[in-house]
Amino acid sequence: MTDLLIVGSGLFGLTMAREAAEAGAKVTIIDRRDHLGGNAWSEPDPETGIEVHKYGAHLFHTSNERVWEYVNRFTSFTPYVHHVYTTVNGVVYPMPVNLGTINQFFQAAYSPDEARALIASQAADIDPTHVDDNFRTKGISLVGKPLFEAFFEGYTSKQWQTDPEELPASIVTRLPVRYTYDNRYFNDTYEGLPTDGYAAWLTRMSDHPNITVHLDTDFFDPESEFSKSRTVGNLPVVYTGPIDEYFDYREGDLGWRTIDLELEVKPTGDSQGCPVMNYGDRNVPYTRIHEFRHFHPERAETYPKDKTVIAREYSRFAKRGEEPYYPINAAADRKRLKTYHELAATEPNVLFGGRLGTYKYLDMHMAIASALSRFNNVVAPFLSGETKTMALPERD
Repeated sequence: MTDLLIVGSGLFGLTMAREAAEAGAKVTIIDRRDHLGGNAWSEPDPETGIEVHKYGAHLFHTSNERVWEYVNRFTSFTPYVHHVYTTVNGVVYPMPVNLGTINQFFQAAYSPDEARALIASQAADIDPTHVDDNFRTKGISLVGKPLFEAFFEGYTSKQWQTDPEELPASIVTRLPVRYTYDNRYFNDTYEGLPTDGYAAWLTRMSDHPNITVHLDTDFFDPESEFSKSRTVGNLPVVYTGPIDEYFDYREGDLGWRTIDLELEVKPTGDSQGCPVMNYGDRNVPYTRIHEFRHFHPERAETYPKDKTVIAREYSRFAKRGEEPYYPINAAADRKRLKTYHELAATEPNVLFGGRLGTYKYLDMHMAIASALSRFNNVVAPFLSGETKTMALPERD
């Protein structure tokens, strides 16, 4: 007997499960993969022992005190600080755009004020009333046209295969622009990687006597004990899969991007000298290369000196049945999403959450914060009998 079914064991689902279990509810988690954690899973490479992020780099960072205190219940974190570099026209630059990037690109020695003035002049063609219209207008307003074309346009064409004018401005604003030589990738107060890896962290979150986990279990398999047809209307459900798949794509497919990772063990102790190298040139087919040994420099003595693991990342549109990573959120998507929200409002006690269930570009800390908030405001009152229904899907 279960009090709550959670479909998907990513960080939103695991957080919701843990909170419900600690409140006394019997919780069942199902996932069609063979492991917990969604895309945040990591595991040792069998040849080298180097911990590999199976679905691409996952870097934990947050300024949310509540989230930081919460995750530290299940894992400690290393002092890792993320730095990214990008190769454009055969030259390596620090990213995100900072004073070092600007001076290197223009072969200059601008002061912060001089750099600000330069960028402002190079963004002067953007109408101030239309800055937030789309990815292109916002990007040029932030870094000027030459830097936008060098560092964002080619990379974006590979990452999204969508006209930048069709992409929301929010995508580019995820990256800071700094007029100092600070090339940290994130601005957050707290940053690090789980000391024992993501697998240990995520497994600890599910380790509670009130939580039962069923892997290799598909919510859409009619033969499954926990299928949609057998549970919706009979059990309260937290659904964290793609919202369009839940409704059998009846209003059309939402636009999703997925990635392919091409892993290679190379016969060297260091292939590129940094954790992530982006490639901005259109003629380079991959968007970036991860070198996983650099995520845990504290393990240098335990990792082999003559081997390293890299992964070339390729981005493409996700087809049905493939793992969606990023919501494209073009105008047509937003129109379909509105209709899916209306359909979701009619589902009996189904809460849609997480990146896929809400069609939002959520980082890990954002998914955890969302789950904590929605448990307190929606699920806890429902489970205690204070309310008779669970909430509509989370909206912008």
